[in-house]
Amino acid sequence: MQFLITFLEGIITFISPCVLPMIPLYILYFAGGEEGKTRRTVANAMGFVLGFTVIFVALGLFAGSIGSFLTRYQTAVNLVTGIIVAIFGLHYTGLLKIAFLNKTLKPGAEVKPTTFPAAALFGVIFAVGWSPCTGAFLGSAMLMAANGQSWFSGMLLLLCYSVGLGIPFVLCAVLIDKLKGAFAFIKRNYRVINVICGSFLILIGILMAAGLFTQLTRLLA
Repeated sequence: MQFLITFLEGIITFISPCVLPMIPLYILYFAGGEEGKTRRTVANAMGFVLGFTVIFVALGLFAGSIGSFLTRYQTAVNLVTGIIVAIFGLHYTGLLKIAFLNKTLKPGAEVKPTTFPAAALFGVIFAVGWSPCTGAFLGSAMLMAANGQSWFSGMLLLLCYSVGLGIPFVLCAVLIDKLKGAFAFIKRNYRVINVICGSFLILIGILMAAGLFTQLTRLLA
């Protein structure tokens, strides 16, 4: 159940205001600046996903490793991580403004991903540069990884997050012309979507802080 939640958080990150408006530009990069190159576009999209997956899984490894040392303080860890996740949720709903979560880093590198390795490098830069802006859901996934008991579960949780974020990128590379209507609908309803997604985070945070999240996920599983 935890893996399903982080997978959903990856999908929600994709439709966030940080990422979704940039999708047409990403797809153009994947195509090497040319339209109608479906095979090249899909291959480069997969390279891009591979690039940010490597970074996010490494973060999951780190978070999970730290978490394995904190199991003796599980109650305190649950409380702290739960409060932080709930704060992320409040930010996403607009009830609380956290400035650094609205920023992106801009690495000093110009990458034109016309090849698979260049697209993978672009994915790495995306993971580093956009992490602050996508930090609410990425941070939630990492805190769940830290709340676990092994580095391996931390890696798997962030892998699920990356898959949730990556699948829409690849689908967009294939179906970009057919998804324009869906993009327009999401953009028109950003406020409602943000409130729903933020409430989702707040609920998870409360359950984590109360020590009920693990029990609930086991019950649902």
